[in-house]
Amino acid sequence: MASQIPALPQSFAPGTDSVFSDQSGFHSLDSHVPGLSRVILNKLNMKDYGEYRAAVEGNTKVSFRNYKEMFQKMEETFKFCTGCNKLPEHLTEGETLKRCVKCLNVYYCTKDCQRKDWLQHKKVCKTLRLVAIDRLVEWLMFTGDLPFPTEKWSKSAAEVTNWDDWLPMQGDLTPRLDAILSGGDMAALWKNANRTQPDAADLRQSLWRLQSEFLSRVLTVGMAIQHFGLDPYARPLTVHVAGASHNETMRATATDYDELNHMFPGHQGIEIVMVGPEVVDGPIMRPPLTAFGPRERVFISAYKGLYHQFWEELVEKEEAAKPDLVVGFHPGFHANPGLLQGWLPTLLLLRDYNTPSFFTMYK
Repeated sequence: MASQIPALPQSFAPGTDSVFSDQSGFHSLDSHVPGLSRVILNKLNMKDYGEYRAAVEGNTKVSFRNYKEMFQKMEETFKFCTGCNKLPEHLTEGETLKRCVKCLNVYYCTKDCQRKDWLQHKKVCKTLRLVAIDRLVEWLMFTGDLPFPTEKWSKSAAEVTNWDDWLPMQGDLTPRLDAILSGGDMAALWKNANRTQPDAADLRQSLWRLQSEFLSRVLTVGMAIQHFGLDPYARPLTVHVAGASHNETMRATATDYDELNHMFPGHQGIEIVMVGPEVVDGPIMRPPLTAFGPRERVFISAYKGLYHQFWEELVEKEEAAKPDLVVGFHPGFHANPGLLQGWLPTLLLLRDYNTPSFFTMYK
């Protein structure tokens, strides 16, 4: 389903007055490193923000000759001096960007810049090393190696409050992780990235971080269902994910929320509707249910547009069910005027209808 979403800009113009979160993200990058957003677009062979949006939405393809070039271009988007914010084009004679040999994540143009930044960098160097690994391993989400299948729960949802409760129900994850480690995609990743492959322990931890990040959204919905006292065993439930973006919908599949079947075995049916102007076209782009869906199944659909538009065009016309719960993942409206402008009608609507609403935010 689609609606009249806000118009895309015709030229590259990062700012904080847009409902598109990645445009404000470009603005944030430029605020810290002037010109970085332009470097990113150039490395992606794009002339402006409109082309970037079109690629994110799947309307055009990013053109790379091969995976090696793709990983090289991706790495080049991180090439700027962490000490003075210089981009490669602004380096003077004798200056060259060299990576920190420990984290392989940040660059410095001179030894002096590295020394000046060391007090800050040493606090996060180990963490940035893991970030550098995850940034590459995340490619396995697109090859289909991740997420890996999970097992049925041996505890009730009420007994599972954190990962320490969830992990024992899965048994030994090592065989599942090692199958990915020994797969062809993992070998191709490090060959094309032109990087020495980290040891198995580091890669297992990276795979788990990406797997847990994927599952955290699903489990957050389940926790919100419990938080508001909703009973999926008594009747079917409809959950709207407001402000869904490419983070939740790029390469999304109809089975992405199947962990809820393990969380609430034998439930009466759960519908998940992804709603947002940044929803990416794909298998879940289908109309929401107008009647109860199948029992013991999770049905995912999507709508491209602002949430209050979705409500006016479908919910009010009874072409979509009213939500039992609305969830928003890191919407960012508390810190961005453009996002707040887009969100305000939705927040007022949720207030007026007294809709149970659950929002998360980055620490």
